[in-house]
Amino acid sequence: MNISTALSTTLITLALLFYSTGVWAERISRYLKKWHLAMFWTGFFFDVSGTWAMGRISDAPFNILDLHTLTGQIALWLMLIHAIWATIVVRKGLENSRKQFHKYSLIVWLIWLVPYFGGMIMGMKH
Repeated sequence: MNISTALSTTLITLALLFYSTGVWAERISRYLKKWHLAMFWTGFFFDVSGTWAMGRISDAPFNILDLHTLTGQIALWLMLIHAIWATIVVRKGLENSRKQFHKYSLIVWLIWLVPYFGGMIMGMKH
């Protein structure tokens, strides 16, 4: 494995670690906290960084007709919307939303896993 591949897979795995921590900690507590936001945003940052790094080593980066690229783009946009929405909920002190937010977090996380594991499977085939 070359250094570029190692870097990109490390970044994406850090995204999985931080995003999963935020989503599952929020789900267990059943209340959206500020530190969950930090986990969402950190996971998003690592996902964007890993996606960028993978795009640099790809023969056809960001080919939207590719299923992995399409699901990855959908997941990134959902993560961004999720993090922005969570930030708004916390900043405005929307208590009912803070107590219900975990339901939406899990859906976004499950969708995010599709390109994560799809990319892993693709990587093992090479």
